Amino acid sequence: MSGIPARLRPRRPSRAEALARARTTHARYVPLVYRVAGINAGLLVAVVLVTLLVLDPHKLSRVALDEAIVLAGALTLVGVANLIVLRRVVGPLSKLTELARTVDLTRPGNRMLDATPDSEAGELALTFNEMLARLAQERRDATGRVLAGQEAERLRIAQELHDQIGQELTAVLLWLARARGDATDPDLGRRIEDAQDAVRSSLDSVRRIALELRPEALDELGLVSAIAVLGERFSERSGLSISLDIDDPLPPLDPNTELVVFRVAQEALTNVARHSGSARASLTLSRDDEELVLEVTDEGEGIPAGQAPGSGMKGMRERATLVGGTLEIGPGPGQDGRGCTVRLRLAAAPPVRS
Repeated sequence: MSGIPARLRPRRPSRAEALARARTTHARYVPLVYRVAGINAGLLVAVVLVTLLVLDPHKLSRVALDEAIVLAGALTLVGVANLIVLRRVVGPLSKLTELARTVDLTRPGNRMLDATPDSEAGELALTFNEMLARLAQERRDATGRVLAGQEAERLRIAQELHDQIGQELTAVLLWLARARGDATDPDLGRRIEDAQDAVRSSLDSVRRIALELRPEALDELGLVSAIAVLGERFSERSGLSISLDIDDPLPPLDPNTELVVFRVAQEALTNVARHSGSARASLTLSRDDEELVLEVTDEGEGIPAGQAPGSGMKGMRERATLVGGTLEIGPGPGQDGRGCTVRLRLAAAPPVRS
């Protein structure tokens, strides 16, 4: 097939696709509980027959009807009791299978809650829980390293933009101002002024990108001021009417948690501007009992049913998981269900009582 263009070659199915196709094309197997119950029932009947043959070989030929009914009832009762016991013992396996198919490491709490070490199936469920906990911890560690690397690279690029590119553009502005003062031709002076305006616009863009890469207000003034500045600048740049409602003061947070709250707010507002089609959005940052809640809502088109989460939503959820928080994405607050709500919940320190 080397002569066939790559776009015309049949795509080789992945392992996950092959397993899914095999699961749908082949007949469903008989569940383990019914197979074991059937084997036990067959062995029970065989034991009864062998016992009768050993004790009284001629009994089988002259069994009365009432004796046969009693024997069949006893065998049925034993079989039902055996099935109930097997269901209880093997039941965790079916739950474990369903959980393994739907588990999501970005959503904490997906565990076999009723797993007990009273059987091999229970031990397997507990082992699966331990494996999920290890995978979740390794994922958090890996995500933390990746995000820390990203933030360090953002800071480096922001500093280079501000220190190098910003200074060079400022120097160009000074040269143009000097050239404008030396110019005697009015037409040349107007062209120099146009060039100055273009350089000023580029300088503003460089400063805006640097601030988006690493918000200075977050490091210097704290989370409340950084969120307020984010809403104002985002409204100026995108044209959105953003309503801000921020509790002040907020409970003390570590720098990583503050950065997560800021990035989730930034990404949520970006999604509103790009995808919602809404002209208004609201951002609230408040304390609810022992939780810090960030909520961004809009009145736009909302998220279509069945749509897979994009990279922005996945990134927000991973950041929330990194600091032990939860991210909820649902419909807007209106009765018609239009719009979208992004809600970040984080554990906050208990309030100090006087």
